[in-house]
Amino acid sequence: MSVMLKAEHLHHRVSTSEGPLTLLSDISLQLPAGQSLAITGASGSGKSTLLGLLAGLDRPTEGKIWLAGEDITAMDEEQRAALRARCVGFVFQTFQLLPGLTARENVMLPSELRGERNAGKRAEEFLERVGLGHRLHHYPRQLSGGEQQRVAIARAFCSIASNDKDSGNGILFADEPTGSLDAHNGEKVIDLLFNLNAETGTTLVLVTHEQRLAERCGAHLRMAAGEITTADIPDGYFGDQAEVSA
Repeated sequence: MSVMLKAEHLHHRVSTSEGPLTLLSDISLQLPAGQSLAITGASGSGKSTLLGLLAGLDRPTEGKIWLAGEDITAMDEEQRAALRARCVGFVFQTFQLLPGLTARENVMLPSELRGERNAGKRAEEFLERVGLGHRLHHYPRQLSGGEQQRVAIARAFCSIASNDKDSGNGILFADEPTGSLDAHNGEKVIDLLFNLNAETGTTLVLVTHEQRLAERCGAHLRMAAGEITTADIPDGYFGDQAEVSA
């Protein structure tokens, strides 16, 4: 089983007026391709900071991270951005849709920026898959919160799938993907995430405060004060290369 994501002894500190502040302390983990991982913890536990580092949005103070087999801690921002464009998708709590673009245009934008000629067709296919084939030409303001999040999910999976036909090298990071939704729409979004995860073989990393979402993942890390406190990892989940600090 190939490894999609690996982190070794991550530490992250920031400077404040009162001196250095430790956000993460000695985090190590590993995730096989195509599997799912939930990261939970109270506000301020460091889970969103960890997600940003794993996705290459920031660099740790110490430690190394490998994403799709590449050491992203050895890259500059331009190189990390290029890697993210190739194999990373994002879903955020606040949707991050461009208000001046239709649902179809929002979904196709990442692929179109890379010059992919089938961007429009792929966008329509994924909007159909999330149940929004009838909303292709609607703008975000014309969509409900649940519909906007489904557009964001379609965009994330479409971006990964358009780069790799079998999506086996893609990874999707989601930060509180149901946090802005009511229970009904939240349940729909959870089902959608895991259905597409299974269909495409995409690796899934979720930060969430919802137990029902964490329980759907193959592995679950709990954080407090910048450290992993407990780890629920099924036997054999990481093969012979397991390394999770707890």
